[in-house]
Amino acid sequence: MTVQVTETRSRLAIALAVGLGAGLLSGLFGVGGGILIVPALVLLLKFDQRLANGTSLGAVLPISISGLMTYWTHGNVDWYMALWLALGAIGGAFIGTKLIHILPKKALGYLFAVMLLITAVRLFIPLHADGRAALTVFSAIALVFIGLITGTLAGLLGIGGGVVMVPAMAVFFNEISVVAKGTSVAVIIPTSIIGTWRNWKSDNVDLRVAAIVGVSGIISAIGGGIIADHMSQDLSNILFASLVLVVAIKMVWDLQRNSEVVY
Repeated sequence: MTVQVTETRSRLAIALAVGLGAGLLSGLFGVGGGILIVPALVLLLKFDQRLANGTSLGAVLPISISGLMTYWTHGNVDWYMALWLALGAIGGAFIGTKLIHILPKKALGYLFAVMLLITAVRLFIPLHADGRAALTVFSAIALVFIGLITGTLAGLLGIGGGVVMVPAMAVFFNEISVVAKGTSVAVIIPTSIIGTWRNWKSDNVDLRVAAIVGVSGIISAIGGGIIADHMSQDLSNILFASLVLVVAIKMVWDLQRNSEVVY
């Protein structure tokens, strides 16, 4: 009994620590936090890959809501961009959770890692974004497409999608970094809701762990959002690019070592 209690406390402590770290990442960079949650659940709590992905999306929801409140309070959310991105992301979440049992995740992982590497390199080049221009029909369609990719990856890999949306808004739409992050967090919320629901129906979510990780990340997400509001755009881009680069390298490393994507 003592051993069981100790193990339970240890798992609880790990879940709390993961939530705090994921919340900080979400607040600072506008990501859901899945890039930390998924590998932590697999490596530290020995979750199955699909269960880790589904649980991660569940945990991302409360973290993203708290982060959004902070960004919104500081006026750092572009709701028009969020709307078009969300339309694509919701559809993508349905696609991703459907394809999770079909597509070879190793091949997908390599493609995603390559995309992240390209994104990171582009973000290391100084961007002088001063805000987006007026949205046209073509830019709205492009945003829906970006959202579709984001939602599909969220359903497949258990990530919120910020690593795709934030650089896409900055590079292709000249969006200010902190606004891109706030907008990304807004889109992550409906994506995580749909993805979690779909994964729950497939028994791919541990709701108890998701709740612990998500709730523990709320405070750190708020703190990260406040820091992001005072961070210079160049520093923000460099730090985000470094994060994306680390994620990409880790994905490639895990793909070399395992037959499945441990991400």
